[in-house]
Amino acid sequence: MSQPESLSSEPALPESTVAQIEQANASGRTPVVFIHGLWLLPSSWDRWAALFLEEGYAPVLPGWPDDPETVEEAKAHPEVFANKTIGQVADHFAAVISGLTKKPAVIGHSFGGLLTNIIAGRGLAAASVAISPAPFRGVLPLPISALRAAAPVLGNPANRHRAVPLTFEQFHYAFANAVSEEEAKELYETYAVPAPGAPLFQAAAANINPWTEAKVDTDNPDRGPLLIISGERDHTVPKAISSAVYRQQKDNPGVTEFVEIPGRGHAITIDNGWREVAQTSLAFVRRFA
Repeated sequence: MSQPESLSSEPALPESTVAQIEQANASGRTPVVFIHGLWLLPSSWDRWAALFLEEGYAPVLPGWPDDPETVEEAKAHPEVFANKTIGQVADHFAAVISGLTKKPAVIGHSFGGLLTNIIAGRGLAAASVAISPAPFRGVLPLPISALRAAAPVLGNPANRHRAVPLTFEQFHYAFANAVSEEEAKELYETYAVPAPGAPLFQAAAANINPWTEAKVDTDNPDRGPLLIISGERDHTVPKAISSAVYRQQKDNPGVTEFVEIPGRGHAITIDNGWREVAQTSLAFVRRFA
């Protein structure tokens, strides 16, 4: 029988994150907390943050615990990503939100989308947008493309305790299948960093581990409005998964909506069409926060 995955404790926040929290509080604006997924850093949200700032919000871009400041630093020191669990990272973002004087909107991509669901389920978000969200307990579909995208990590059990980089070919399939090879290479060089293997193993075992950290309180009446966005050509989180997330969430008393963006892959937040997704997210947030 499986055992509890970790004993999470509230991590200290880095100075850069504390500064963003203080700036958001001082602005008097509604904060928007952006949560990145695996193989990316907070810098993947820079253009989104600029857009939301222009629209009157206070963007906050915390990293996961121990995230390096730059892609170059991340590639030079991949070991800092190892052994980060879903529960640990969720508690980290809860600590970020606890420092805000206004309840934020929360926007997350991929495993950041799973974390967004967890944060919303804790009643910590005024509104939430989960983009291509990773699955949690109760989400059953396992499309072949998702298994192939996760294979670089799940193919070796030792990767649970490692940081795992993607080759360009793996990134091209998992993230950038819906863009040109030229753009795929640019995205890989600009954004791709190693990622902890642990969250993928946690998500893969969520439906057989009753103590899993990859679980969401979908019934909490304080969850708030939630939008789930899916990319039509996403290999990593195909529509079968994002639709199953929606079905798990739709009975919540809060507003729950689903949008599919045509022709888009898993790089939906960073590729040349990022603005369409950002505007869709902004329109939803504007309605409720």
